[in-house]
Amino acid sequence: MSTKPKVALVMGSDSDYEKLIPCIKMLKKFEIEPVVRVISAHRTPDEAERFAKNAKAEGIEVILAAAGKAAHLGGVLAAFTTLPVIGIPIKSSTMDGLDSLLSMVQMPKGIPVATVAIDGADNAAILAAQILALKYENIASMLDEFKKQMADEVMTKNERIMLEAQAL
Repeated sequence: MSTKPKVALVMGSDSDYEKLIPCIKMLKKFEIEPVVRVISAHRTPDEAERFAKNAKAEGIEVILAAAGKAAHLGGVLAAFTTLPVIGIPIKSSTMDGLDSLLSMVQMPKGIPVATVAIDGADNAAILAAQILALKYENIASMLDEFKKQMADEVMTKNERIMLEAQAL
């Protein structure tokens, strides 16, 4: 049995899966066990309710909900749990994902869904890791190192650009 913290990654359709692979990889990078499911807010609402109501008992600590178009999955899951829910709007052919984004961020009072950028699967995983870092020191340490690596990469690029600009 795993002792890693669990984050659910629930997608509204299997067509979203390819865009969510970076999220799964990022969760694993932070030693978080992804629990990956396909559950439709509209086509399998009873399963969405069951999953959300039982998530905490199954050891899940954060729920990521990825959906396109009407994108009600995050809100439906949030209605049935007190766990943090992070929405990942998926870009579809309709409105380039703006419809999904608006469906997620326009939640009624009392049913919050934190939401990342359209196709922002990486940031959803990082945000989940930041939430878990409040409880898990190893994740906090990995996040510190992750941020340091990002800063180092920017400084390396800065030095290269400065040198190239001087040579013009």
